[in-house]
Amino acid sequence: MLGDFTYHNPCRVHFGPNALDELPSELAEYGPKVLLTYGGGSIKRNGVYDKVITALEAAGKTVFEVPGVMSNPTADKLREGAKVARENDVDLILAVGGGSTIDYAKGVSVSAWTEGDPWEHLYLHMEEPTGKVIPVGDVLTMSGTGSEMNAGSVITNHEEGLKIGHVFGPNVIPRFAIVNPEVTFTVPDYQMRAGIYDAFNHICEQYFSGTDDNTSDYIAEGLMRSLVHASRIAVKDPTDYEARSNISWVCTWALNTLIACGKSTDWEVHMLGQAIGAVTDATHGMTLSAVSLPYYRLVMPYGVEKFARFARAVWNVDDSGKSEREVAEAGLEAMSEWMDQIGVVKSARELGLTEENIPDAVKATFILDGGYHKLTTEEVEQIFHESL
Repeated sequence: MLGDFTYHNPCRVHFGPNALDELPSELAEYGPKVLLTYGGGSIKRNGVYDKVITALEAAGKTVFEVPGVMSNPTADKLREGAKVARENDVDLILAVGGGSTIDYAKGVSVSAWTEGDPWEHLYLHMEEPTGKVIPVGDVLTMSGTGSEMNAGSVITNHEEGLKIGHVFGPNVIPRFAIVNPEVTFTVPDYQMRAGIYDAFNHICEQYFSGTDDNTSDYIAEGLMRSLVHASRIAVKDPTDYEARSNISWVCTWALNTLIACGKSTDWEVHMLGQAIGAVTDATHGMTLSAVSLPYYRLVMPYGVEKFARFARAVWNVDDSGKSEREVAEAGLEAMSEWMDQIGVVKSARELGLTEENIPDAVKATFILDGGYHKLTTEEVEQIFHESL
């Protein structure tokens, strides 16, 4: 490993069927006022809401609620939550839901006491919060984003046609995460599949960079193999606990910064996918699956050795009689076949991207330089056309 790094993750994870039993002990560490954030109401149907409210009431908490957090939280919704948190001077924000709800809670935590418009300062200009950061805890109901154990927050502004993620400092990472894989059984099939691919691409974004012998890459390969294996079981039997628990644990470790230690990282697939999301409001994981293969086929020649290693280590590609380029290509083909097996979107047209709105997606795409090849604007446009 050639890079310098500091690894610090303060999140305490409670994992398993009885994980929610640990919520009272976590609540005891915070003051009396709690802001509860959640989405469209699925937590009321599956019983999680009632269990959380019971724990909050037993702990003597005064609860303020911000429901209706959408799958792509907006700048307006962020301002709404920040206002509630600030006016009530809450001591803890408890996010109950999937990655979008937790992203939103972290956004509110840094926005409530930041002077000025949070979208402009914290996302558009990527400034750091100027006021106090409200602690966040989460009860996870859908695995995929890894938001339960990282400091990232993605917010969409439809008026400006932008979807921007800001990874804040360790003080924004949730203080605790409650992960019960059984709760994920109630997630709609489409969202389960999107979450699986989201996590897989998180690993790829950190894996496809660098040329040194890096321990983080070996960990990444193991996580990818586990996810591929478990996903094949879960799409056939979504209530297979062992498969769903492995998926949940991989999703958490895919983006809690561990496998980025000592590495440069890419993240261009996310920039492309988020641009589609800004234009179409499509499900995040599916926007990634739609652009991944066009992007990786374009950049593969610049990092052919790593793509060949990916083929051997993750997909068990037989390299007999093949050049490194042919092995690398076979790996991407194996990945494509797996994507078909788990049923993720491979055409951005299915998500609402069209020839007509590609220019808007190009404008919304941030071009990064952490991977094997920095895209040109023309290549961004090419990828979107090929994704159709």
